[in-house]
Amino acid sequence: MTAPLPEGVSAEAMSSAIERFRRIVGDEWVFMDENLSPYDDPYTISNDEDDYKAYAAIAPHSVEQVQEIVRVANEFGVPLWPVSRGKNFAYGGAAPVMSGTVVLDLNRMNRILEVNEEFGYALVEPGVSYFDLYNYIQDKGLKLWIDVPDPGWGSVVGNALDHGIGYTPYGDHFAMQCGMEVVLPNAEVIRTGMGAMPGNNTWQLFKYGFGPYVDGMFSQSNFGIVTKMGIWLMPEPAGYRPYLITFENEDDIEIVTERLRPLKVSGVIQNGATVRNLVLDAAITTTRSKYYDGDGPIPPSVAKTMMADLDLGMWNFCGALYGPPPLMDTLWTAIRDSFADIPGVKFYFPEDRRHKFDLLLHRAETMKGVPKLTEFNFLNWAGGGGHVGFSPVSPITGADAIKQYYMVSNRVREYGFDYMGLLAIGWRDLHHVTVIVYDKKNPDERKKLDDLFNVLVDEAAAEGYGEYRTHIRYMDRIAATYNWNNGSLWKMHDTIKDALDPNGILAPGKSGIWGSKRRKA
Repeated sequence: MTAPLPEGVSAEAMSSAIERFRRIVGDEWVFMDENLSPYDDPYTISNDEDDYKAYAAIAPHSVEQVQEIVRVANEFGVPLWPVSRGKNFAYGGAAPVMSGTVVLDLNRMNRILEVNEEFGYALVEPGVSYFDLYNYIQDKGLKLWIDVPDPGWGSVVGNALDHGIGYTPYGDHFAMQCGMEVVLPNAEVIRTGMGAMPGNNTWQLFKYGFGPYVDGMFSQSNFGIVTKMGIWLMPEPAGYRPYLITFENEDDIEIVTERLRPLKVSGVIQNGATVRNLVLDAAITTTRSKYYDGDGPIPPSVAKTMMADLDLGMWNFCGALYGPPPLMDTLWTAIRDSFADIPGVKFYFPEDRRHKFDLLLHRAETMKGVPKLTEFNFLNWAGGGGHVGFSPVSPITGADAIKQYYMVSNRVREYGFDYMGLLAIGWRDLHHVTVIVYDKKNPDERKKLDDLFNVLVDEAAAEGYGEYRTHIRYMDRIAATYNWNNGSLWKMHDTIKDALDPNGILAPGKSGIWGSKRRKA
């Protein structure tokens, strides 16, 4: 079914624009009607079939084609929704916020332009996946590691722009970004940082260049289309030792988090480490039906059985050591001693694990930058195949960790879902990532999930916890919680939007940014 036309665009104007798009990229790279299913929200939450529907999709292969497409979009007022690979399924995939928008699919722009082993960086286009970059480095025999999120099929560029995280010491992906090429809404191309100087040779080495640092403007925004990006890569360390520490009680999360903070801030914990909940970890290797076939969330007695069967705790801390063996030995002693007095704690290295397919063996590869899709096994936990992420941020304190845990887990269970979450430990922040798995084909379950999510947003905001990214359905909702001084920050975003994109053609509604023209519509 063809999506409705976007507000303010006539059928004649859209038809003319589509014909021009065909001339730019070729008929085979313009998708409509029955060929648009890859651009639907894969884990739909809405029960309205007209929500989040693309009118068409276009797949250019060069920055010059992107420029031509943007010019045509301005001429006819047709909105574009740029996606790098569209694989961020828990947040809407490639689907646009505003139905009738034309998806600008950058997947064909997939060149690895440079990988520099001496300085440890890559320059890539938005269609380059983590698998692509990893395989390139392996094929060339380069002594470099990439940092990967859980699913390796996503875009290196897209994940960094959406503030994604990974699990090596380079786990803050946008912090590892250096230098962009961007097509602005008027079709002009800019290069940021040192790339603005002709003939410069430090574009991927020094972020800031001269003048205002603007790269952050293009993350989670609709101010431009990033067509090239530099990303720093980790030199292969002299040694690597992954580990797992398990804790057997729910309330342990308070003391565990309190002990983690000084270790992380001082650099004893080197990587983007995570404290993971039992059910999330169990779902990678087993299914709910093996342990429980009743209604509602699994009871505590079942959780205890799973812990014993799988050699897991109620909380499981996955981390890794990097560097020469004497350094790793010293760091491990400090880490082990910090947790040794917690009743029931257990310490593991990979050789200590007895299961052929095991949490630590899986995470051991992720924490050394090997891209995988294994984490998606949790979709099989209860059937139904859908999931969404709720991810508020707090300081790394025990009080915040246990407060957030009970706030969120109690609500999730109240609505009939199993709590599946992790605490990702950043430089000084704690991301509480809750994965809610649901039956995407069941309208009643989707409605229940929607109600739950809105409650979670309200309760988190009331306590000062803000989400760092969200599903397309909740972008306006989350933006509205960042309302200090009468929403002055989002007023500034709209002012920038109006200045750069007066026709409102780029990604209307992205992160709650519409600009005056689209907001009125």
